[in-house]
Amino acid sequence: MAGGKIKKEKQKPIRAPSNHYQGGISFHKSKGQHILKNPLLVDTIVQKSGIKSTDVILEIGPGTGNLTKKLLEAGKMVIAVELDPRMVLELQRRFQGTPLSNRLKVIQGDVLKTDLPYFDICVANIPYQISSPLTFKLLNHQPSFRCAIIMFQREFAMRLVAQPGDTLYCRLSVNTQLYARVFHLLKVGKNNFRPPPKVDSSVVRVEPRKPRPQVNPKEWDGFIRICFIRKNKTLGSIFRMKNVLSLLEKNYKTLRALQPSQIGSSAGTDTEMDISGLADYKEDQSSMDLDDGTDDEMEVEDGDDTEVSEFKEKVLAVLKEKNFYEKRSSKLSQEEFLYLLSRFNMAGIHFS
Repeated sequence: MAGGKIKKEKQKPIRAPSNHYQGGISFHKSKGQHILKNPLLVDTIVQKSGIKSTDVILEIGPGTGNLTKKLLEAGKMVIAVELDPRMVLELQRRFQGTPLSNRLKVIQGDVLKTDLPYFDICVANIPYQISSPLTFKLLNHQPSFRCAIIMFQREFAMRLVAQPGDTLYCRLSVNTQLYARVFHLLKVGKNNFRPPPKVDSSVVRVEPRKPRPQVNPKEWDGFIRICFIRKNKTLGSIFRMKNVLSLLEKNYKTLRALQPSQIGSSAGTDTEMDISGLADYKEDQSSMDLDDGTDDEMEVEDGDDTEVSEFKEKVLAVLKEKNFYEKRSSKLSQEEFLYLLSRFNMAGIHFS
């Protein structure tokens, strides 16, 4: 009996609630608060970040500061952006009176609504529901940074690095890889967090392309959205859809009424280069639908209207030029998408 009592008393400190507390702070799964508890993993992330002693580091979602401490030791300064005021207080308490406190700046606020200062490198363990908007906010940041090391939900991370022909290759893959080189660094099991999330994670390295591609983001976005309506259908099938032809013809007529100097092209000016609009919250859902290649909702334009038919032939002529008519978005490379967009624009066909 005595042995049983001792065993019971030992179990008390490690009851379920301890998985949700650190330093007296409770973590909210609904807010995406999952704190890294594995010190070896923290060390690995810092090591793979390639931090220099002169680096200003932007940390997003520092929580209680487990990773922050290692970042402060490795770099020149850490700017930590944290939404939860309780975590902000914990961070300040943790480093107060230590030599590291002078090199830590804490910004309380929503990172998506915060004007980010200059930084050389970003390290982030973020709520998964903001993965897409945060990725494009960072890629939109000027002056450009060296790299970002970010923890994402595993499937989202796999979409970021997917290549043409991969099952997970999608609009997110194409948009991200236009502006950055993305590398998968390591898989992180859910039990490395407190409290554990429902899914595994992955750490990726994002390196912005320099210089940034001279593409009008709105034109590119409109084009890629159409191409990925059904990524496993031929482009010929997609561009014969009634709603696609109707949209493009409307743009065509509108632009023909303008002066040549007013018509945009695939290249954007500096003021048009805001790419934050490429983000899509739907991409952050844990159960992201894959194109099943079915023909539902595929309305093909087969009317006899001469004007519509002429425009349709104009669109299809661009596709047939290099046999894009029979190709599928799921297998097209960046270079092919860029080439096709430029050919459409040269024919007077625009997507924004």
